[in-house]
Amino acid sequence: MTPRTPSRMPSIRIAAAIAIAIGCIGSPVATAEPNPGPLIVCLGDSLTEGYGVLPEQAYPALLEARLRERGHDVRVVNAGISGSTSASGESRLGWQLRADPDILILELGGNDGLRGLALTQTRENLSQTIALAQSKGVAVILAGMKIPPNYGLDYTREFEQMYPELAAEHGIALIPFLLEGVAAKPELNIGDGIHPNPEGYLGVVENVLPVVLSVLEQRSETGDSGRSGP
Repeated sequence: MTPRTPSRMPSIRIAAAIAIAIGCIGSPVATAEPNPGPLIVCLGDSLTEGYGVLPEQAYPALLEARLRERGHDVRVVNAGISGSTSASGESRLGWQLRADPDILILELGGNDGLRGLALTQTRENLSQTIALAQSKGVAVILAGMKIPPNYGLDYTREFEQMYPELAAEHGIALIPFLLEGVAAKPELNIGDGIHPNPEGYLGVVENVLPVVLSVLEQRSETGDSGRSGP
């Protein structure tokens, strides 16, 4: 075994720093700005990240543009990571809470369903993520999903019902189906038939926008229209 010499230590420290930086890239956190408006965090999987399209073509970027066009001084963070399951939700939200978000759009569970994972666990994972956000005063919008009947009609039905049931249980807003009008349309998806193309994301943002506008209006009416942080 080669002895460790002092001259190697700076290289080790640099490598460690690079590894930490790379690990943070997949889960960006907004930085503080002077007198910022509402901060919206979109926490999800590849459908949020924008797999197969440019960052500015994914729905979080489009959502920020649409809201600003309507006079809302918001910032929208894309915290989507391809391949994520609901098991990652609570820990990833904990990281995002460092930025003191006002609204969370939670889009997870689709990969659980495609893999046939136990829905009792998926439901619990989503419920814990929602509860954590609410405990910090963050308004939650849950994005509903649907899956093909690969694992039988009962599993498919239970999966789809899970989202409105969770929304009712926690008293949060619901996007009934994130991909409404986009799913299963070849002209609106990339070659894999699963992920929206740029035109498809234009449809996705139209599904998201009215729900976000409603939540922003509710927060404005209650006097909670801005961030509580510095």
